[in-house]
Amino acid sequence: MGFLSLLKVASMPVLKVLMISALGSLLALDHADILGENARRHLNNMVFFVFNPALVFSNLARTVTLDSILLLWFMPFNILLTFILGSILGWILFKLTRAPQHLKGLILGSSAAGNMGNLPVIIIPAICYEKGSPFGAADVCHTYGMVYASISMAVGSICLWTCVYNIVRVSSNNNKNKDISAQTSATSIDCKGERSYMDDAYHALLPCPQATDKEEKVPITCRIKKQLTMLSRKMNLKAVLAPSTTAAIAGFIVGLVPILRMLLIGTTAPLHVVHDSASLLGDAAIPAVTLIIGANLVRGLKGTGIHLSVVIGIAAIHYIFLPLVGIVVVKGAIYFGLVHSDPLYQFVLLLQFALPPAMNIGTITQLFGAGESECSVILLWTYALASISLTLWSTFFMWLVA
Repeated sequence: MGFLSLLKVASMPVLKVLMISALGSLLALDHADILGENARRHLNNMVFFVFNPALVFSNLARTVTLDSILLLWFMPFNILLTFILGSILGWILFKLTRAPQHLKGLILGSSAAGNMGNLPVIIIPAICYEKGSPFGAADVCHTYGMVYASISMAVGSICLWTCVYNIVRVSSNNNKNKDISAQTSATSIDCKGERSYMDDAYHALLPCPQATDKEEKVPITCRIKKQLTMLSRKMNLKAVLAPSTTAAIAGFIVGLVPILRMLLIGTTAPLHVVHDSASLLGDAAIPAVTLIIGANLVRGLKGTGIHLSVVIGIAAIHYIFLPLVGIVVVKGAIYFGLVHSDPLYQFVLLLQFALPPAMNIGTITQLFGAGESECSVILLWTYALASISLTLWSTFFMWLVA
């Protein structure tokens, strides 16, 4: 296909996203107040707990088999690689721009995490049904495209809530510790030599430098349990095992266990109404997510306090450096036989390197109070530029794999 024909195919999905996102932004403005803060929170909860899990489960349960898993093993590695490379580039950007220390976690997180869930779920089906799509029959393209997008959503969620969550957490904790140390050093001279009963209580709770006989006799199972509890708190395992991730696990189980597959999948299956209901709920995910993206970007109009160089740098990471590296990675994987020959699968792997920052970065910064308004500005401008970047890169990626 010619480049102009592919450009038309690539631009239509992006235009659809822009139109629905613009509607979401209009509904979030003060004079409309249909998607105000409370409404966005409720709709976001519906998407997070109901629509997205239903979408992931229904698509994976219908198409996943043992053979397909063996073919798709490279995708989790590909997503992890985007996070690692993005973090490295974000660290370089932080050093070059000399940004304030409290923005370190935001810059690294925004550079590392692409929107692996929502945008592929929106863009890939739209490309499949667009006239002139290079990926064959629309129904087949949609079926397998949604499997790729669902896996991308599940794995991306795990990486986001492990890698990025802990990057922002550690950065915010370091800043808080520095503030506490500064305050402590300023008052330590006045307090020197004084010791209150609260100090005694505090030191009594601290572990002794030398282990006692009682501590040495603590069963190893209790120690392991304590360490796992501390690890789960640090990694926020509740967020890692988000509903979409849990739904992906359930979808894999149904797809891989023949008895469950016979019960749930297909028009003749005894319990096919369960899978059909999940598919019906999943269909609501795409329009709802697109409206939320547009509504959330309105907050960026009110955000301030971030240097233009940081915004430009994060946009360059997502729209120039990562896509170029992605081409080398995916083409190298194809050359060495690590990726199978499906052009749509290769397109999704390439697309994962060219996505704007994940919207949940805003949620993470709110949790730790680290650069909330600055995050809104970054998301606003990177998503505004994404309309051009995604169109051009999608066109080039389709030409590359078709």
